[in-house]
Amino acid sequence: MLRRLVPVLLTVAVVALGVAALVVRPATRTPAPTADYVLLAGVPGLRWDDVDPQTTPTLWRMAEGGAIGSLSVRSARQPTCPVDGWQTLGAGNFAAWDATVVTDQCPPLDVAVEQPDAISANLPDQRATVTHNQDRLRWGTVPGALAESVRCTVAVGPGAAVAAARPFGRVDRYAAELPPDPTGLLDDCVLGIIDLGTVSGEDPAVRAAAARRADATLARVLAARPERSLVLVAGLADTDRSSRLHVVVADGPGWGRGWLTSRSTGRDGYLQLVDLAPTALAALGRPAPERLFIGQPAGVVEGRPADLPTAIAAPADADREARAQQQVAKWFFLLLAGLQCLLAVAVLPLLRRARRDAGPSGPAPVPRRVVATVEVLLIAAALAIPAALVADAVPWWRGAHAGVYFGLVTAMLLGLATAAVRLARAYQRTLWPLGSVAALAALVVGVDVVTGARLQLNGVTGYSALEGGRYAGLGTVGLGVFIAGTLLSAAWLAQRVRRSWRPAVVVLVGVLGVIVVGSPYLGADAVGAVALTAGVSIAAAISTGGWLSLGRLAWATIAGLAVTIGFVVMDLRQPIDQRGSLGRFLTAVGDGTSGLTVHRSGAANLAALAGSPLTVLALLGAVLVWFALLRPWGGLKRLFGIYPAMRGGMVGIPVAAVIAGLLGGSALNVAGAAAALAVPMAALAALRVLDHATDRTMPATGPCPDDAPGAAPPTAGTDPAPDRPSGAAPPSGAAPPSGIVLREAEPGPAQSSAEVPAG
Repeated sequence: MLRRLVPVLLTVAVVALGVAALVVRPATRTPAPTADYVLLAGVPGLRWDDVDPQTTPTLWRMAEGGAIGSLSVRSARQPTCPVDGWQTLGAGNFAAWDATVVTDQCPPLDVAVEQPDAISANLPDQRATVTHNQDRLRWGTVPGALAESVRCTVAVGPGAAVAAARPFGRVDRYAAELPPDPTGLLDDCVLGIIDLGTVSGEDPAVRAAAARRADATLARVLAARPERSLVLVAGLADTDRSSRLHVVVADGPGWGRGWLTSRSTGRDGYLQLVDLAPTALAALGRPAPERLFIGQPAGVVEGRPADLPTAIAAPADADREARAQQQVAKWFFLLLAGLQCLLAVAVLPLLRRARRDAGPSGPAPVPRRVVATVEVLLIAAALAIPAALVADAVPWWRGAHAGVYFGLVTAMLLGLATAAVRLARAYQRTLWPLGSVAALAALVVGVDVVTGARLQLNGVTGYSALEGGRYAGLGTVGLGVFIAGTLLSAAWLAQRVRRSWRPAVVVLVGVLGVIVVGSPYLGADAVGAVALTAGVSIAAAISTGGWLSLGRLAWATIAGLAVTIGFVVMDLRQPIDQRGSLGRFLTAVGDGTSGLTVHRSGAANLAALAGSPLTVLALLGAVLVWFALLRPWGGLKRLFGIYPAMRGGMVGIPVAAVIAGLLGGSALNVAGAAAALAVPMAALAALRVLDHATDRTMPATGPCPDDAPGAAPPTAGTDPAPDRPSGAAPPSGAAPPSGIVLREAEPGPAQSSAEVPAG
C-alpha cells in the first residue's frame, strides 16, 4: 500500500512546489514622488546613433548624469507616426490619430490648433479622434487621459498640443514656439510637454542638422527648468514604415546614472511609449487612471557601464538587431514551412512501404539509404528552431548581409546538433531520436529562459522589442517548442520506468517545465503555465496505457484546476499593479470591464491566424497526423500501443499548445511551433515501429519488469522489450514453444491499439 502511495505523494509535493514557484514574485515597491515638476520633451525619430558629443552636446551631458534606455514606440497604428506618438503619450494607452494608411513616409505633423487667447488653445479635431479610438479601436483608449490627471498642463509646439489636450480639446497653457526666456511658461504648470522637432530621413547630414536644432532647444529648456524637476527626453515616434528603437533619457532627483526599466517590459534598459504617462504621474505623486493606462511607471536599475559611449553602444546595437530580425524572421519561417511541407510529402510513400512483408514475396522494401536520409532530414527539421535560437548568440546582424550570415550560422549549428543525435551509440534504438531531440530542444529553450532570455529578445525565433508585445521571458515560438520538448521528454523518460511510476515521472518533468514557463523570475507567462499544466495532466493520466476514461479525465481536470486556481488565488492577493495576466483579467471580470480584454484577445487571435507562417505549420501537422500517421498504415497507433507513455505526451502537446495560443492571443502560432518539433519526430518514430512490425520475437518467459514476482502476465500497454533497437533481429537458434505463432498480432476489431504486444 505504501509503495503505491509513493508516486501519488511525490506528485502532490511537486505540484505544491510548482504553485509556490509560480506565485512568488520579485519584490517591487510603488515609486515614491521625486519631483515637483515634470517636463516631457519629445523628438520623433531620434535614435541613439544620432547622439554624440559634437552633434548633441546637451543631450550627451544629460545622458552622462541621468538614466538611459531604448524606447519602443508602439501605438495603435503601424508604423507609429509622429501624430500617433504624441497622442499615445497623452493617452497613456495605444492610440491612433485617424485611420489613414501609411504606405511609405509618415505625413508631416499637420494639426489644427486654435488660439482663442494668448494663454490656452483648442484642438477642434480632438473629439473626432476620441470617438475613433473609442469606437473603432480595441484598446479602450481615451486621448487626453494624462492631462485629465493633473490640474494644469503646458504645451509648446503642435505635437505637444496633441499630447496635452484634454478629451474635449482644450490645452491649458500653449505656446507655438519656445519663448526666448521660457522660465515663466515652464513654471506655470506641474506638467510641461515640449515639441523639440522631428529627426527624419536616412541622409546623415540631414539627420545631424535636425538633431542639432533639437539639442539647442533642449539646452534652453534645461536652462529654464524649475527646481526639483524631472526632464524626460524621448524619440517618441517613427518617421517611415521602418520601425526602430528610439532614445529615452531621464534626468532629475532620484534619476541618477543607470538603466531605465518598467514592469511593463521587465527588461533593464527598455521602456514603452505608454510608460511615460504613468512615469510622469508617479514622479509627481499623482494617482494614475488604472483602467485607462496600460503602461507602468519607469524606474532606474544599476549595471550601466560608467563609460557613456560603451553604454550607448548597447541600445544602438539592439536597434540594429531588432531591425534585422524583422527582415530575416519572415523568410526563416516561410522557408521552414515550405521545407516541412516537402518533407511531409516525402514521408507519405515511406510510411506506406515501411512495413516489411514477412513472406517470401511482396513489394520491395524502401532502400535503407533512403530511409536513413529521410530520418536525418526529419531530425534536422525538428531542430531547426532551436538551432536558429542559438544562432542569435552570434552577432550576425552586424554584417552587411545579415540574412546570409544568419543562414550560415544556423546551418552550421543545425548540422552539429543533427550529427550529435545521429552519431550517438544509442541511435538505433526506436525512441532515441525522438527523446534526444525533444530533450535537446527543451534544454536549449529552458537554459535561455533561466539565464535571462537573452537569445529570445530581438531574436529571429524570439520576440521583437519593436512589436511591443513582450520584452522578457518566454516568447510564443519558444513556448511552443518548450511545450513539445517538455512533454515528449517526460513521456520518453516515463516509458523507461515501472508502470506505476510513469505518472509521477511525467508530473515531475512537467512541473519543472511549468515553473520555467510561469515563474515571474523566468518565463513570466501565466497563460502558458496554465496551458502546460493541462497538457501535463492529460499526459500523466494516460501514461500507463489505456484510453482517457471518464475517471482519468476527471483526475486530470482536478489536478489542472488545482494548480490553476492556486495560482490565480495567490495572484489576486498581489497589489493590483503587480498582478499577472490572469489576475488582471479576473479583476476586469469583477469590475465589468472584461469585454474589452476579450475583444483585444479575439482581435489578436485573428491577426495572428491570418498573418503567420506558423499557422501553416500547425495545419500541416494536423493534416499529416490525422490523415496519415493515425491511419492503419501510418504507424502512430502502433507506437502508442507499444509505448503508452508516448501517447500521453503526444496527446498533451496539442491540448497545451491550443490553450496557450487561444488564451494568449496568438491563435495557432504556439501550436505551429510545437508541431515543427513534434510532427517530424512522430513521423520518424512511426517509421521505426513499422520497420520492425513483422519481426519474429519470443514471448516473455518471466514476469514483466513492471510487475512484482508472482504478478499477472503483461496486459494492455506493457512493453516486454522497451526501446528495442530499430530493425533488431530476433534471437537466433531459439525455437518457439509449442503453439506459439511467430508473427506479431495486429489490432483487430475487438482489440485496441493499446493492447498490441511489443514489437
